[in-house]
Amino acid sequence: QVQLVESGGGLVQPGGSLRLSCAASGIIFSLYAMGWYRQAPGKQRELVGIITSSGGTNYVDSVKGRFTISRDNAKNTVTLQMNSLKAEDTAVYYCNARNLLRREDYWGQGTQVTVSS
Repeated sequence: QVQLVESGGGLVQPGGSLRLSCAASGIIFSLYAMGWYRQAPGKQRELVGIITSSGGTNYVDSVKGRFTISRDNAKNTVTLQMNSLKAEDTAVYYCNARNLLRREDYWGQGTQVTVSS
């Protein structure tokens, strides 16, 4: 059974930082691209950033220079370090594991991030 469990969300003031983690089980973690998505109220889910199985990263323009994705294949975890947070970063953040060759796509349950003073 595949599980992706996010943690680390919460309430933070503008300009602050949060670190989200996603622990994966039930998959060969190193074979999956790992992504972070977010969904704000009334909006569609959007990609925040991804890290490929080989460690390459890509981010949506709105978070470049502020967010960093990293992975630890030994611990089956992916993290999203979020700095200089803005109110518009408020959303539920979801972890995603994807392997196109296997046609597999898994999601975590989401964790709430609220940026407010």
